[in-house]
Amino acid sequence: MDSCCENKAGELAQLRSSQSRVLYIALAINAVMFVVEFSAGWIAASTALLGDSLDMFGDASVYALTLFVLERSRRARAGAALFKGGFMLLFGLVVVADAIRKVLIQELPAADWMGAVGVLALLANGVCFALLYRHRADDLNMRSTWLCSRNDLCANSSVIIAAGLVAVTNTLWPDIIVGLAIAALFLHSAWQVIREGMQEWRAGGAEAADQSCEAPAETSGDSCCSSSKSACGSQSGEPSR
Repeated sequence: MDSCCENKAGELAQLRSSQSRVLYIALAINAVMFVVEFSAGWIAASTALLGDSLDMFGDASVYALTLFVLERSRRARAGAALFKGGFMLLFGLVVVADAIRKVLIQELPAADWMGAVGVLALLANGVCFALLYRHRADDLNMRSTWLCSRNDLCANSSVIIAAGLVAVTNTLWPDIIVGLAIAALFLHSAWQVIREGMQEWRAGGAEAADQSCEAPAETSGDSCCSSSKSACGSQSGEPSR
């Protein structure tokens, strides 16, 4: 007779395989775009492009970390989400600092390079967003990764708009305003991911504590996961649900 637990294990394995494939593609796209944007940023002396390239590098690191914890425990995935939330928080603060620096030195970026590379980055992140969209509700780790991709689309679009306004007005203020708006988005998302990561971390600790009860129950011959959990609850004096 087929086991309910075995079916669930097969479904989970297929899900992890699909997640892994998507993350490898997103990792490759972001790694290539980091090199492209960083090089263009130096050529155009554009702080916005350099900052966006560092965002690409950060995303590539995030995807690599997500792949590392994909098959690990719930608490390990929560730890990865906390790390990503911390990175998003750091990036938001870096953007704020760069906006202040631009005001002090009155640096005017090259609008044509900003616009062209911004469009290329938007297309690249659009592909990543589409790939990650169907996995956004799988777990916290994939959700936080999708949030990073969503933020990238907003940031790329803002850079393109800022490039157009810089070209029209010949001032740096559009770049400053857009930079602060991007920082606000990243800081908000960072707080959201960190808050959910803390909840998942605590839940992972409780789950690890319950494993000593669940392990014997799974070997008792029951064929369904829900049955084994009910038996475990009965052994511990808790009512079955």
